[in-house]
Amino acid sequence: MSDTGRTSTLALPTLTPEQRAEALAKAAEARKARSELLASIKSGQQSIDKVLLKAKEDKTIGKTKVTQLLKAVPGLGAVKVAALLEQAGIDPDRRAAGLGERQREALIDALK
Repeated sequence: MSDTGRTSTLALPTLTPEQRAEALAKAAEARKARSELLASIKSGQQSIDKVLLKAKEDKTIGKTKVTQLLKAVPGLGAVKVAALLEQAGIDPDRRAAGLGERQREALIDALK
């Protein structure tokens, strides 16, 4: 019997209750850190250009989608963010750590 045409799926590892609780706690911590980051951008405590420059070192910033970071900037909504990303040639699903140097510079320049 041939396996052509079949898609194989890998089974997720079975976690012990302790491992599951640890993973849930870690995820909750990451969500909290991300929401604090977005709130600090929204309130003006952090500027988006400095946040984008720290994306490679800071895990929280790096794992956050660029779209989310930009929407946190006062005065930028979904339509403006989409236009900015298209103008800079950045995929809307791109995470901050995945931005190239030119993409980051193009975004920062467009926001000035």
